[in-house]
Amino acid sequence: MNHEAPIHSSMSLRDLKNLIRSGEGLSLEFKRAISSPEKIAREIAAFANTHGGHLLVGVDDDHTIVGVESYHEQDFFLAQAAHLLCNPPLVYHMEIVPFFDKEVLLVYIHEAEVKPVTVRNGQGDVVYVRIADESVRTGDEWAELLRIRTSDDGVSFQYGINEQKLFRYLNEYPGITAEEYSSLADINRNKATRILVNLTSLGILKLFREKQSDIFTLSS
Repeated sequence: MNHEAPIHSSMSLRDLKNLIRSGEGLSLEFKRAISSPEKIAREIAAFANTHGGHLLVGVDDDHTIVGVESYHEQDFFLAQAAHLLCNPPLVYHMEIVPFFDKEVLLVYIHEAEVKPVTVRNGQGDVVYVRIADESVRTGDEWAELLRIRTSDDGVSFQYGINEQKLFRYLNEYPGITAEEYSSLADINRNKATRILVNLTSLGILKLFREKQSDIFTLSS
């Protein structure tokens, strides 16, 4: 497995505490410890599918610094997750911040050049993205939007009867799912998804996640 070797960080304990004080968010997640590749894979995939981000390992959710005994086991689990459970494999680098007789690990996950990054979970490939301070499982529509945004394929838009039905609906109601649009326009689910995702990639619609559904709304 090829990944960058851990390095000793120049970050001071004061700088570390300031970073922790900023709290978890879109690009920062705290972990007391990494206990298995499966549990960390979704976090790093979510960062890679969004804008990249940092894991602070050895920090509790309540901001308490607890440290880890050694980076070796943590790095092993990370490498397993990044290279065996994530597809395509992920790139990360780790810095070691001394904390008395323990260590805090600052792990940077690079944003993926090819998206979506999927996670093998025993039931197929799953896509996660970072929304606020959470790593959220997405639906097919979000995954397709990630693919389009990082591909070289052009996006076309043709205003026809199906699009007319969509815009009339969204002028009356706040949002629509691909399944609802498929029924509204009497088209198959794949075509409904393609139209919605193309319009979103062009900035005409926007996509958000609510109650485990991908919902499309008009851009303001």
